[in-house]
Amino acid sequence: MYGNELDNFRPDIPELGHIPQIGLDGDAPVPDENPVRAQVPTTSEADFDGFQMPQFPLAGELSASETEMFKSVVEKYFGEDIQTYEAPSKITHSRSADDVEPDSKKCLLTDNGFGIGIPETELVRNLHYEEADTIDQTEIRKQFPILDQKVNGKDLVWFDNGASTQKPLRVIDGLSHFYKTDYSNIHRGAHTLAARATDQYEAAREKVARFINAPSTDNIVFVRGTTEGINLVAQTFGRKYLLENDNVIVSTLDHHANIVPWQQVCKERNAELRAIPIDKNGDLILPELERLITPRTKFISVGHVNNTFGTINDVKTIIKIAHSHNIPVLIDGAQSVAHTKIDVQDMDCDYFVFSGHKIYGPSGIGVIYGKKEALELLPPWQGGGNMIKDVTIEKTEFNEPPARFEAGTPNIADAIGLGYALDFVSSVGIHNIERHEHDLTEYARQQIALIPGITLMGNPQKRVSVVSFDIPGIPAPQVGQMLDKEGIAVRAGHHCAQPALRALGYEMSVRPTFAVYNTREEVDRLTDALRRIVGNTK
Repeated sequence: MYGNELDNFRPDIPELGHIPQIGLDGDAPVPDENPVRAQVPTTSEADFDGFQMPQFPLAGELSASETEMFKSVVEKYFGEDIQTYEAPSKITHSRSADDVEPDSKKCLLTDNGFGIGIPETELVRNLHYEEADTIDQTEIRKQFPILDQKVNGKDLVWFDNGASTQKPLRVIDGLSHFYKTDYSNIHRGAHTLAARATDQYEAAREKVARFINAPSTDNIVFVRGTTEGINLVAQTFGRKYLLENDNVIVSTLDHHANIVPWQQVCKERNAELRAIPIDKNGDLILPELERLITPRTKFISVGHVNNTFGTINDVKTIIKIAHSHNIPVLIDGAQSVAHTKIDVQDMDCDYFVFSGHKIYGPSGIGVIYGKKEALELLPPWQGGGNMIKDVTIEKTEFNEPPARFEAGTPNIADAIGLGYALDFVSSVGIHNIERHEHDLTEYARQQIALIPGITLMGNPQKRVSVVSFDIPGIPAPQVGQMLDKEGIAVRAGHHCAQPALRALGYEMSVRPTFAVYNTREEVDRLTDALRRIVGNTK
């Protein structure tokens, strides 16, 4: 957002407890590109056009520009004397649970055992934040216009979130506004639209870095998605460092996108691909990892969350073991980034990849996070514009990361759209989403387990919002078609995870997966439909 345009902007009161979206007069609201993550001064009387001003959530550090923006909003819209008001430069956590009156403790997350021992989810149990367990499903669902439709005469239930999530208005309107007012190619144009487009593209990179707690925007590479990200790392690392009789380790739980690229490069280099096995519950047998590692192990690449059973892998332990042998690690975060807090520095992974469409963003955009030294290890993957410093007929001098890996015109608009999606997730609160989805998943498992004739697949110790099941005698695709007649969208097939399914003795499953906009009422519709399906086959 441009400071000299501030007076031309107007607030659009949010519905979800996040900051006002901003739009030019006469245009649709534009998602704020630099959200002010702070609490408003205590002014319960403040309102605009009859709307009560919501309390903003607590959030972390404010940059200098965000602090100035915060002050300008306070001065302009709250009538505060800016000379006597000091905008915060840092927002810290609220009181601990022990300091809260008993009647207030209902706002805190309860200790239900979820995530114990897994650092990525352990945080949920130790946080106090005012918006805990207060997700307003009615308001959330208003942000997703696609849900307001009928399929086969029934209200749509979207339980195919593991394949792709639907998009909130913040993303839809933001993309539309960019194409209507700001579109240009980036980085080299000497005109206003090029500057606007470049600023927004690089602001999206900043949002990604902040969202996963990367040290710098230099650690963030935009790609088409998780699959391209893994292929980029596998091909560049493999072709340079993988030798005959070396080995790479993946896991049996992994998506094909984390198996096939390594399989291909191992075949090309006459190396071996090994896999961490799983038990009957769908958990990795981690003691086997040490047995699989040899002096010829050059790389370990595993998924953070399995897409078929929802298993949360103990990636910190995997990374610690790998690093004790000086082996770099890639974590496939496609199925975790929308469901649990990601902190790549705390995780200590060398690479982390994810896709925008899995976290309410556009398709065709994804991210590779890499440690500075890990990215510098990799040679360029594609040649072209932007990834070079200097070109002669005889030789080319390549750019530093991340530009080295972003050859040609990138997916500018969808990178910006990904930034808007991360804004949406941050405004709701990733911990709130995690809590909501966990409760929904456990409710669904309990209800489906009560239906005679249905077999639940896997029972991992730690899991996110995935339920897989089988109805003996009815092929999974047929169950999916029957549910579609009820307006319920699920995934039915092998989910690009055949090794995981086959390890538990299955070829396919029916897989409902949950997101922030799903409800218990929708789960009840699913279980009612499944009872009818099972009943009709007897």
